[in-house]
Amino acid sequence: MRYLITAVLALALAWCITSWLRPSIAAEEAPATQPAAEAAAARNADDNRAAVRSGPTDEDYRKHIVALKAKAPEGFVIVESRPFVVIGDESRKAVERHARYTVAWSVGLLKKDYFTRDPDEIIDIWLFKDDASYRKYTRQIFNDSPSTPFGYYSTRHKALIMNISTGGGTLVHEIVHPLVRANFPDCPAWFNEGLGSLYEQCEETPGPGRGGHIRGRTNWRLAGLQRAIRDKKLLSFESLTGTDDDEFYGEDSGRNYAQARYLCYYLQEKGLLVKFYQQFAADVEEDPTGYKTLVKVLGENDMAAFQKRWEAWVLKLRFP
Repeated sequence: MRYLITAVLALALAWCITSWLRPSIAAEEAPATQPAAEAAAARNADDNRAAVRSGPTDEDYRKHIVALKAKAPEGFVIVESRPFVVIGDESRKAVERHARYTVAWSVGLLKKDYFTRDPDEIIDIWLFKDDASYRKYTRQIFNDSPSTPFGYYSTRHKALIMNISTGGGTLVHEIVHPLVRANFPDCPAWFNEGLGSLYEQCEETPGPGRGGHIRGRTNWRLAGLQRAIRDKKLLSFESLTGTDDDEFYGEDSGRNYAQARYLCYYLQEKGLLVKFYQQFAADVEEDPTGYKTLVKVLGENDMAAFQKRWEAWVLKLRFP
């Protein structure tokens, strides 16, 4: 009887722990054995198949995978995860885990809140197992020299090119970009990168029925942003939203990324981010920078006063 009671208590404790855990993406991926992650990935794969697709057909995917088999170096594994195809030089089990628990999981949740259209073309996700592999095959396959140790999205190659050993966070960030391009082609850099970088560290919130929503968490960009606030080096929100690509990605790109990310994080925490995205995408011809939409969604008359409150709020945030 003592052994039976002990076994029952152990099972109950295990159930409580797995019920409490939610899928999350940061430096590490959600474990493949996690029940919540498995359910979320399956659910989101169903959502992905049901999404509006304007382009690639089943036959397009078949031909594309045949071409990839000829293109990929020996030993690479290919896994279809629409609207993407995942190619990696880890074991089949590892590549399938990335495809299921990072790609399908994040795509399904992003579509739930933001995106209704898949890209018109098939996008490849190349996952290289370490830095040496990433740099070697980026040169060999794409004739590129990466400027980042993490990964990047290449519109020219229609590919996300990733050093997956750095974790799944950058992969989710880069997944946002082709989905933005398909659904909001006039999106300015500040919001494209703000939204993408928001999900560098993310989780699925609890929810009834078909599950929760994707939620960004505080991440490594916070410390630099807090220093910039203390040093009074941030742009006004009107100036940030008014940056063009050269300005946003220029000398102060690190601060710009951080400011855009934590503006999106603030909107998320106040329940306004999805509303902002929808209104901005709908009104972009009249408001190409998004600043007027931001003021409207925030309900603020004095944006300078709001920025001071936002900065004070950011200074109270913590990571980790």
